[in-house]
Amino acid sequence: MNTRDTGYTTAQYGGVSVLVGAKQGAYPYGNSLLVRGATASLVVDPSLSLVEAAPHADVVLVSHAHEDHIAGLGSYEVPVHIHEGDLEALRSRDALVAGFGLPPEAVDGVDLAMRDEFHVHGRPDAAGFEDGTVFDLGGRTVTVVHLPGHTAGHSGFLIEPDGFLFVGDIDLTSFGPYYGDVGSSLVDFEASMRRCREIDAQWYGTSHQKGVVEGAGEFRRQLDAYVDVVAKREAALLAFLHEPRTVEEIVDHRWVYRPHVVGPQVRPVERRTAVQHLDRLRSAGLVAEVEQGRFRAT
Repeated sequence: MNTRDTGYTTAQYGGVSVLVGAKQGAYPYGNSLLVRGATASLVVDPSLSLVEAAPHADVVLVSHAHEDHIAGLGSYEVPVHIHEGDLEALRSRDALVAGFGLPPEAVDGVDLAMRDEFHVHGRPDAAGFEDGTVFDLGGRTVTVVHLPGHTAGHSGFLIEPDGFLFVGDIDLTSFGPYYGDVGSSLVDFEASMRRCREIDAQWYGTSHQKGVVEGAGEFRRQLDAYVDVVAKREAALLAFLHEPRTVEEIVDHRWVYRPHVVGPQVRPVERRTAVQHLDRLRSAGLVAEVEQGRFRAT
């Protein structure tokens, strides 16, 4: 790994350069990719580290429309592509902030943070791609792998012939899967994790602290632990419902964020996460509404 005086470090995996953000890519930083072919080069997910030191690229791909993945986008006046499911959120900061599902009184403050801290101004020129879209760089290809759930358009990228699969925010961290936005889906996230498991690659790149995992076996081991966070959340919720609880009581208990975490996103994310699990447990007959607005394990 070579350290450069540019706010990131560079690690090479075949023809793929991983631009590792500060604090090993922990939020609000992130890991970007630089992929060079014989005729063109592209950057994936320009992070905060690329605001002042962006490498040249002919095209930019964005895995999904979250601020930490687009903070460095202003450094590029080249074509920008994202999955159709996240296209409006990339084109408009208003649409991006609306996707967080915040209480009205918090919207203006978060909008200012997107502008001032993450340099998000919207890219109305952005174009959409679909699952399976191929970007040919000359002797090296980047193929879109749609992995929804985190957001509707969240996507990974398979880079060949290197055998490098970028899985974005299926990031293998102990925090676990995040499916708390308005457009998030637990069901889709689980399907996306299963899809990742079926793809054989030499290297698996993540957006945050875990960095790059070598070998399909090790990736699947870490992915299984990541998947298990979902099961643990659900089991804990079921145990919590040994007596009737309202949704607000469930939210207060916290299933995603640790107690010390504060911010306008906390309660909305906790609520959307809890409701998705609650709906699934009710559909399975494991939880019932025993009185209006109160739920209990059966």
